[in-house]
Amino acid sequence: MKYSLGIDIGGTNIAAGVVDENYNIVCQSKVKTCSDREYTAVLDDIVSVGKSAVEKSGMSMKDIQWTGLGCPGTCNPETGVVEYANNLHWANVPLKNYVEQALGIPAYIENDANAAALGEFFAGAAKGANNAIIITIGTGLGAGIIIDGKLFSGSNYAGAEIGHTVINVDGEQCTCGRKGCFEAYSSVTALVKFTKRYMEQYPDTLMKSVAEKEGKVSGRTSFVAAKQGDEAGKKVVELFIKNLACGIINTINVFQPDILCIGGGISNEGDNLLIPLKEYVNREIYSKNSKKNTEIVTCKLGNGAGLIGAALLGYQYKKH
Repeated sequence: MKYSLGIDIGGTNIAAGVVDENYNIVCQSKVKTCSDREYTAVLDDIVSVGKSAVEKSGMSMKDIQWTGLGCPGTCNPETGVVEYANNLHWANVPLKNYVEQALGIPAYIENDANAAALGEFFAGAAKGANNAIIITIGTGLGAGIIIDGKLFSGSNYAGAEIGHTVINVDGEQCTCGRKGCFEAYSSVTALVKFTKRYMEQYPDTLMKSVAEKEGKVSGRTSFVAAKQGDEAGKKVVELFIKNLACGIINTINVFQPDILCIGGGISNEGDNLLIPLKEYVNREIYSKNSKKNTEIVTCKLGNGAGLIGAALLGYQYKKH
């Protein structure tokens, strides 16, 4: 059995997992990202969490073929440099070389959403598709695009940044510098922001008691309250889904993939998310009268998609 190490670098957490050749995660480890530090401190944690996952599996680095790293932003697999990652506050970070030297095994890098897309394409919800798009909703909103079975990243590895297409001109400020980005309305960060706004506008909302019970306002707060009949919670959920649908409709109109998969914790809402979302999409997509339209589903691999996809990067980029 062959093993590789996948590391998924998110705005909130860094997760590492040892993955076998059948796409099973054997063992994993996780730490907080704390991206407000110097990038070298984050890189040290990336190395540490990778070592921890391998140690937990009972193996050593000699048993690992390579490590693949999925990271937000523009990742150049040729140079191994993260050229820009707005949610991490990174610019021109030598991720590949740093990790490679620290772990003593080959390293490969790719945008985190692209890595998650590879995971779902080979082992998850998009398996068997020819053209697929995977949207990952988390701290930011990332996307991976598979065209004719191949990962699309543009001529400069900065493609597929669907989260930074604008759905509301001069709208909410995005961390990328633009206003009105899809990410600024449909990420978990955005959902939490809108939840807090509505909690201020509606003093008697159940969202307050939900947040108190959980110890914080999260992406679940409005959905939990809405299920209990809370009007303010319903308004937040409706707003979130309407904005999400807008970005998804734009994406489908451009690419018309066989399947579009939605990942991230918010996908756990299942039909409470998918049913109203599909109603918007089916009503407004340009191809509404087509005999074959994009299937919209939730991802199957959960948080494992990024780990599995990252671990597959060696197969994608190593020189034979």
